[in-house]
Amino acid sequence: MSTFRLLLFATGMLCNIVASAQSSFWNSAHAYLNQPQPGDAPVRFEPPNLNEPGYFVLGRIAFSADGKEFYYGSNNAWFSNEHQHLLYFHFEKGEWKGPLALGDRYSQPTLSIDGKTLYVSADKGIHQLQRKGTGWINSPIFIKRSYILYNFMPTISGRYYVGSNGTWGPRDDYNAWQFAVMPEDLKDTSIQSLGKPLNSPGFNGDFYIAPDESYIIISAKETKDFECELWISFHKPDNTWTEPKSLGPAINEGTAHRFGQYVTPDGKFLFYTKGTSEKDCALYWVRFDSLLQKLKQESL
Repeated sequence: MSTFRLLLFATGMLCNIVASAQSSFWNSAHAYLNQPQPGDAPVRFEPPNLNEPGYFVLGRIAFSADGKEFYYGSNNAWFSNEHQHLLYFHFEKGEWKGPLALGDRYSQPTLSIDGKTLYVSADKGIHQLQRKGTGWINSPIFIKRSYILYNFMPTISGRYYVGSNGTWGPRDDYNAWQFAVMPEDLKDTSIQSLGKPLNSPGFNGDFYIAPDESYIIISAKETKDFECELWISFHKPDNTWTEPKSLGPAINEGTAHRFGQYVTPDGKFLFYTKGTSEKDCALYWVRFDSLLQKLKQESL
């Protein structure tokens, strides 16, 4: 496909996403699982029955483009997937139904750009669930590599972003993990670190990339115990990235683990998991659209 045709395709796809994201459902009282919307201060996102007692939302969540599906991983531990469950809610006949089970030991759900595939992380790589009617069916493993594929995310361009040890470090050395990008052609097994200024000494793994790759939100200033803050960088016309900038004191107040960052398809809210320990780990959300524009103006 020529570069011109690819750009037309990507632009058309983005327009479809925006049109779907701006559907009336996002502006209804039922949006976001009927929860009251936060302002500029983060609050917990805790609809009834979201988790079993002792469990919490672990890592990135996902909403469908029309806002009527919500996918998340539920776990009772940070560093073990023994009790990890992939769950979802869907809106049908005027009410939210769920949580419904999609699989065990699956995590980090992310929908394909067209919404027909759900990618999930598992022990042996990236799996995909294919949409069938109103449900999902398991398909063969999608990607398997000799290196880690963490927080896998597709983009409109066809490139895939991950946190990975790649070809530059051992998989069990978290300090070797970097934000990276994989080519559209998966027969090409190469992987490329995004380099500086996105990657810094220590663990680089948790991120959210906008579907059009215009910005990336990373977990930054990682300590040896993985406490961190959320920072943002913008993609420049010369294919480099701006120096990451803090999302500000309202989001980064105090020392805590902050990860699983995710921006809703309508662009209004940022979700992320936060905790000082497994005991207080929870899903938070905060108004993001105006903050995004402010940070973009300051960065570019």
